[in-house]
Amino acid sequence: MHTAFEISTSGPGLYEFTRELRSWVDVANVEEALLTLFVRHTSASLLIQENADPEVRTDLTEFFHRLVPPTTDPSMGYLTHTYEGPDDMPAHIKAALLPTHLQIPVISGRMALGTWQGIYLFEHRRAAHRREVVALLR
Repeated sequence: MHTAFEISTSGPGLYEFTRELRSWVDVANVEEALLTLFVRHTSASLLIQENADPEVRTDLTEFFHRLVPPTTDPSMGYLTHTYEGPDDMPAHIKAALLPTHLQIPVISGRMALGTWQGIYLFEHRRAAHRREVVALLR
C-alpha cells in the first residue's frame, strides 16, 4: 500500500505531519509492517524529532542555518551553484547531510514512535513550496 502526502511550507523549518501519517496507517488496517517515507526533493529532508517543545524545531532550524549559511555569507564564497538564489545550494548541502528517507516499524497497527517523537519535513528553502513525501507500507 502506498500514497503521497503533500506538505505546504512557508520557509525554512520543520513541518510535522505525524497526525496525517497516523490516520493513513489506521486506515491501512495492517497489523505489522514497515513504513518507508521518501521526500521527492533535493532541498528538503525528513526527520524524527521531539514534538513536545517547539523550541527544538526553532533551534534545529537555526543550527543548520549557522552550519550552512546562504551563499551571500563570505564563508560560502567557494560555491559555484548560485544562480537559483542564495539559499539554493545551501539547501542541497543540508539535504545531503540529513535523511531524505525514514523507516518506521508498524506494530499492532500503530507506528512504533516514542512518546515525544514526531515525523517532520525539514524545509531548507526560504520560499514557500509544496513538497511531496511518498509513503509505502510493506
